[in-house]
Amino acid sequence: MALRIEFTVEPFKDGAPGPHVHAAVEAAQAAGLAVDFGPFGSSVVGEDDQVLSAADAIVRAAIGAGATRVSMQIARPG
Repeated sequence: MALRIEFTVEPFKDGAPGPHVHAAVEAAQAAGLAVDFGPFGSSVVGEDDQVLSAADAIVRAAIGAGATRVSMQIARPG
């Protein structure tokens, strides 16, 4: 089954995402997920195990790169 993660990494500046945002996106991409990058958040869709593993990697990468907050929602698409 598929899952969708929507995540927001803070602090953010409109039009100038910091290294903590890039680290989160790169972690998702390294997990083999295509990232839909938006101005106030990003999202990925994939199979359960892939997405749940990526969720851990996304949070760890963002915090490790200086994020002060990571907000995440995980849901079944549709």
